Amino acid sequence: MQKEIEIAILPEKIEDEQYILQEGVKALHLKPQQVKGFKIRKRSIDARSRQVVYRARVIYYIDEFPLPELYENHFKSVRTGKPVIIVGAGPAGLFAAIRCIERGLKPIVIERGKKVQDRRRDLAKLNREGTVNPESNYCFGEGGAGTYSDGKLYTRSNKRGDVDKVLKLFVSHGATTDILVNARPHIGTNKLPHIIEAMRESVIEFGGEFLFDQRVDDILESFGQVRGVKLASGEEIKADHVIVATGHSARDIFELFHRNNWLIEAKAFALGVRIEHPQAIIDQAQYHCQARSEHLPPAYYSLVEQVNDRGVFSFCMCPGGVIAPCATDHNEIVVNGWSPSKRNNPHANSGTVIQINLDDVPNTLNDPFALLDFQKQIERRAFEVGGGNLVAPAQRMVDFVEGRVSMDLPENSYKPGTSSADLREVLPTFVHEALRGALPIFGKKMKGYYTNEAILVGVESRTSSPIRIPRNKENLQHPQVKGLYPCGEGAGYAGGIISAAIDGINCVDAIDLS
Repeated sequence: MQKEIEIAILPEKIEDEQYILQEGVKALHLKPQQVKGFKIRKRSIDARSRQVVYRARVIYYIDEFPLPELYENHFKSVRTGKPVIIVGAGPAGLFAAIRCIERGLKPIVIERGKKVQDRRRDLAKLNREGTVNPESNYCFGEGGAGTYSDGKLYTRSNKRGDVDKVLKLFVSHGATTDILVNARPHIGTNKLPHIIEAMRESVIEFGGEFLFDQRVDDILESFGQVRGVKLASGEEIKADHVIVATGHSARDIFELFHRNNWLIEAKAFALGVRIEHPQAIIDQAQYHCQARSEHLPPAYYSLVEQVNDRGVFSFCMCPGGVIAPCATDHNEIVVNGWSPSKRNNPHANSGTVIQINLDDVPNTLNDPFALLDFQKQIERRAFEVGGGNLVAPAQRMVDFVEGRVSMDLPENSYKPGTSSADLREVLPTFVHEALRGALPIFGKKMKGYYTNEAILVGVESRTSSPIRIPRNKENLQHPQVKGLYPCGEGAGYAGGIISAAIDGINCVDAIDLS
């Protein structure tokens, strides 16, 4: 027999199996010999009171022993299967490829960037010299933007598909089982490359293909039916099903659709800055302590406020993290954040952004590129104000609110360097004013947040795609082209690793095999 109950566990006892067994015996009013084992199903940190505890949902096994859980994949060869072209090897593309294997389809994954390990050299050069390789960067390459953007697996996408299936596929390829248990699961940028390599090897082992350093320049279509793709090399690859999973920064894909007179449309996105604090400030505020216990992870936060009828919210918060340069072309500044698995860097950063609506920019109903052009303009302005070489414009938090250019900037994690600037020169007025109004309020919500020890680094502009590629709700195909599946974050249907992975799975499931 099994019984599931919730118990509170002190941080120093979270790894003490005997203690957790005893808590179950007491709560269930059983004899010690009756409880043969337990499994933590979910756990989260409860820091609402002075005493921080873990809240755990624990399954206790009464008069029976728990069976070990195996996370193995039982795939069959698809070498002779029907081909499906997948454009992009990010989370949507990778999980689409694995789902193809499960359905007996042969995935051909085409990625403009490099294998995950080969990307490291370009990223090192980007951080060291401020030199962007437009085909290999933090956004383009195996694993997509997700590889080097923290590996957070927290999602609200439960209604879109099987989140547990996605998590278990990660575990079967090398992630720890902690991601199945933690309320805010996280893999870490240092571990993701090996997991992504393992996923690629699974696909290849069972008959799928990967083509790296190959950019798709056109999608072939005849009489409303997709026929394959044409690569920049001139080579054509034929297939009756093409999944476009290129991520939010592959702007040339939108131009491809427009050139072929296929529908695309402007879509709201978010814009702001990345804000970094010393991690100790966040720990003190969230855990009500002077120094964080070694048994607690670095603290995170989530903040939202309405200012001038606009929502200002934190996004992609990275405890113990790093601010990364995520430009995909020359003469632009884009920042994002990531954390290693241990989250042991001395800073905490988070995007802090405002939604840009269709009516904020002229002509969005007639021009699908209006918001994309607006995004480009802000990123180029940030580059100019920063002074070049990916040096980012930045300002201390209180100075930003009070309208002063900072005399100096605090030590921070952004490797290409920061330059003291007035962010009014970068941000649209309505974005600047909303941020100015929100930050002191955030300081009232979270003690210590509003401080000049924090730095604002511009700009955070790739939270999502400013263009949507429409698709039919039932069959997930583009309304004008049969067999063409817009997919994931770049097409406007996902907002993170898990939701993108689920969308990749859903697109493959929409393929009619009859």
